[in-house]
Parts: sequence; C-alpha cells; structure tokens
Amino acid sequence: MSVEFTIVGLNEKQRVLADIMWGLDGLDQVNAFIATLPKRDQTECRSIIELMKMALVEQCYDGISEMDQAKSVLDKIAKR
Repeated sequence: MSVEFTIVGLNEKQRVLADIMWGLDGLDQVNAFIATLPKRDQTECRSIIELMKMALVEQCYDGISEMDQAKSVLDKIAKR
C-alpha cells in the first residue's frame, strides 16, 4: 500500500522537518534525529508526527461506508 498525504498549513521549516523525518528508516532514526535538535524544534517535530498520524488515519478511513450502510448490513444479518 502506498502512503501519500499532504499536511496543509505547514511553513517551510516544518515542511523540511517533515520531509527529513519521512525519509528516515523507522522510529529509532526519527527519535535520534529529533534528539539532535533544539528543544523548540523537537516540540515542532513531535507535533508534525502527530499530524502525520492523523493524516494516515484519515487516509485509512477514506472509502469506508457510511454508518447507515453498515447498520443496514447488520440489520440484514440480524434478521437471518
């Protein structure tokens, strides 16, 4: 599965930090990178990571049926 998303509203510095973190291999490398930064940038990176997580969750939920459709299917199963 290919993962592609855009986080709207990042400034240039935040985009650079996001690109660097996205290009690293695994959380250990990301944490090692963050540890090299000043405190303010570390906080910014952690916020960017949270935004990335939210974007990934949103991407996973794209295309999932509405709750009404799910309820309809469950009702059909319950009537059997």
